Amino acid sequence: MQTGRRLFGERGYHAVSAEEIGAAAGVTRGALHHHFGDKRGLFQQVLEELEIENTAEVRAAVAAAPDVLSGLTAGLGSFLDICQRPEVVQIALTDAPAVLGWPAWREMEARHGLGLITEALTQAREQGLVAEAAIPVLAQLFLSAITEAGLIIANADDPAAKRGEVEQSLLLMINGVLITGQ
Repeated sequence: MQTGRRLFGERGYHAVSAEEIGAAAGVTRGALHHHFGDKRGLFQQVLEELEIENTAEVRAAVAAAPDVLSGLTAGLGSFLDICQRPEVVQIALTDAPAVLGWPAWREMEARHGLGLITEALTQAREQGLVAEAAIPVLAQLFLSAITEAGLIIANADDPAAKRGEVEQSLLLMINGVLITGQ
């Protein structure tokens, strides 16, 4: 897993062979196939691990905030920072859609990020901060926007500058669902 993650992160899925991964990890190709089925199976496990770590990091940023609105902002900022990491750009934002296919990639993104967004929006609504809306639909739309924001940053010529523009735009969208006067 560590070797696959390092090589996928450094060079990308398509530039690394199963034989190279096995040799670098000190295992046979047969051992790789026994544990993961194939290179794609290894990639899925690497991506799953990366998504778990990223979600935990965003969740920690949300939990450390003093209130739900600050938590939304902190979680968003944490995710946008994560989207500037070369390993995340290569594995999660560049290769994952191509290797897994768009539907499977979106399902994985939803499995990790959607619950966190749904929780935050539900808590905000319970506190009277969010207009009455179908939270599952709203959360899915926010997940789509946030995922697209990550792709925008990942593909920008100047990711740091683009991150500021993206964050401002996403915060405007979030403010759009808040009840005014809060």
